[in-house]
Amino acid sequence: MIFCTVRAAPDLPPELSTPGLDPLFIVSSEKDHTQANIQANLIRNRLRKVPRFRTMFSNLIHYPRYSLYWSKADPVPPFICQEWKRHEEKHREALWHLAITDTSFQMAKEVYADPEVTGKNRYKYFERPFLPFHQQMPLNVVFAVTKTEPYTFPTTSAKYPSIPSKCTVGTQTDYRDAEVQTDPYSPEYVVCQESIPELLTLATLTWGRGLPAGQAEVEMIERAREKRAWEATLPCLSDTSQFEKRRRMMNAMERKEWAFREQEIEKLQEIRLEVLKELLKKRDENQNEVNMKHLNAQWSKLQEAKEAKLAQIQHRHVSAIRKLVGKGKNIEGKLERRNIIKDYSDYASQVYGPLSRLGRFPDNNSEDFVVKNHYLNTYEGLVELESCLPDFVTQPRIRPPKPKVTTTKAGFLKRAARMEHELAEVHKAILDKKNKVLEPKKLLRFLQRKSLPQPRLPTPTLEMSSNEEEDIEMAVIYLQKLLRGRVVQNTMFEGKEKRLELIQELRTSHALQEDDRLLKKAEKQVTLALQRQRNLHEHKVSLVENHLAGLEGRVLADMFDFLSKELVRLQEERRIHAFAMLAERQRRMREAEESGRRQVEQRRLREEDQIFKEVVKVHQSTVTSYLEDIILNTEENTAEEQARAEIEKMAEEINDIAYEMESRRTQLQSEEIVAELVYSFLIPEVQKDFVKEKVRNAQQKHILAAHQIIHRHTEAMLKKNFVEQQQDEVSDTDQLLEEETQNDKNN
Repeated sequence: MIFCTVRAAPDLPPELSTPGLDPLFIVSSEKDHTQANIQANLIRNRLRKVPRFRTMFSNLIHYPRYSLYWSKADPVPPFICQEWKRHEEKHREALWHLAITDTSFQMAKEVYADPEVTGKNRYKYFERPFLPFHQQMPLNVVFAVTKTEPYTFPTTSAKYPSIPSKCTVGTQTDYRDAEVQTDPYSPEYVVCQESIPELLTLATLTWGRGLPAGQAEVEMIERAREKRAWEATLPCLSDTSQFEKRRRMMNAMERKEWAFREQEIEKLQEIRLEVLKELLKKRDENQNEVNMKHLNAQWSKLQEAKEAKLAQIQHRHVSAIRKLVGKGKNIEGKLERRNIIKDYSDYASQVYGPLSRLGRFPDNNSEDFVVKNHYLNTYEGLVELESCLPDFVTQPRIRPPKPKVTTTKAGFLKRAARMEHELAEVHKAILDKKNKVLEPKKLLRFLQRKSLPQPRLPTPTLEMSSNEEEDIEMAVIYLQKLLRGRVVQNTMFEGKEKRLELIQELRTSHALQEDDRLLKKAEKQVTLALQRQRNLHEHKVSLVENHLAGLEGRVLADMFDFLSKELVRLQEERRIHAFAMLAERQRRMREAEESGRRQVEQRRLREEDQIFKEVVKVHQSTVTSYLEDIILNTEENTAEEQARAEIEKMAEEINDIAYEMESRRTQLQSEEIVAELVYSFLIPEVQKDFVKEKVRNAQQKHILAAHQIIHRHTEAMLKKNFVEQQQDEVSDTDQLLEEETQNDKNN
């Protein structure tokens, strides 16, 4: 038995605590009882080997020699209750027995608390029962806990109050409520002598297995009552005159019970048929659901393949369009020099955003530039950093801003305020222009006349009347050229200032002055030195890579050699396996043929044994009939000889008497003697013939019935032997076909 430790509850009321008790004690639980039952039921001694006579000498796997059956014989006697009983259940059973024996004692009514099935205890009623051993193991179903007060007997006197023999102590267990839940309590009982209560017939019913009683249990109780009433009406066994009546009544009751059992079997079969129909329906639904899932998965896979194909086609289309656009820009195929200024002025060019398909990844290894600091990435670092900062950082003091003074003492706007106002207006105008949404053109409903723009007026020309005016005009034109050139110079200067870094970059490759040339020459020498160092480093790296490549080549050669040998070994192994499979198939075919020949031989031996038995039976019957004939003939001869001797002796005595009587008789006596002789000779012969005819007629119907029974029995035996022979032949052929198909499948 397995024990578990149960701890006392930490906070118990004073009326539930008992002084002098150890709060820790060891008791067995229902779980331990169940585990012990399981271990007792799982022992291998319950397994029984039952031989199969048709394949008793077979060594084939699919035709075993014996079968394993679980023995239903329980080592525990059936009158011993194997269910778990607690202390409260034993107390309730004792009270129940007392209430049965003593009619004056009234048992306290059990008050069941609300189980709260739809409330907080709802989760307890969704556990499936565990029924591996229906007879030995209790159900793993949680029922509503019945909270009843222990029964106390009424006090005999108020002076001496009764002391209860038992008390309830609250405990705190290591298990959850569902594991320590038990069946409702049943009190113990005591049966008085010469009394058999009707309630004891329901002792086999327990909670969850017959209790609470339903319609089937009520019908069973009614049948038990009827059977007890019928048993009371049976004649006594000591009365031999009523023995035939008792036998007829028992036969009628047995037929009635068999009919009831047949009805129960039919009901069970109907219920099983309904269950099978539901299972088949559910299986069809599950199969349809699985088929729909497979179809949906296949459809999704095809849709994904379709989308991938469309994306690939779209990608090729975009690539082809891009190539056509590139070719369209340069139809003549002329080579153009790179415009560096244009590339650097356009922020969408390859300088600022290179394409990844050209092999440049600007964002590669960008994680290296991420700042990783203990004080910024961890909470402890932030706390430490916060403790090092001064108070004005963590607790800033906000001062209200002073309003800006945009006017002078004289009341005029300052230049800065005026500039801010102008900048705000410009910014607002730019935003309005940027956020302006172009109104879509309305579709024309009617034809409208499109007005042509008016032609520009011709440029007026001044006709000069003298050379002086012409000189003035030329001077003005020259002045305009100077002003325009100055504007261009200012624009170039501003552009130069903006692109000063690019100009310096260009000067690195196109030096124009001597100092720059010398500087570039020095840089060139430094660059060449760096290139030489890089070449030396690359040479060393190439040597190392060559050595590594040689090592890798040797390793790869060894690996490929090993793989080729493994391939050859695997091919040889497969070929050997194929030969083994062929040999196994040949062996199985030979075993099947041998089993067929063995079965034919066994059938022939059975036929020969049957023939030998019939021959021996015929010989034995012949010898028996011969001996009976000899014995009967001997008895008849002996009886005939004895009868002849007795008749001769009696005839001599009768002759002597007759001679003496004839010497003394008269005529009247002679006639009387003749009449008596005639009567004694004729009448017995007629009676004897009548008796012989009656016996012959009585024996004739028995002989005919015996002949019919013998002929029917012999015909049935012949038909049965013929059918068994045909079935044996069909089973042998089916077995050979199954073995051949199984061997073909295995091959």
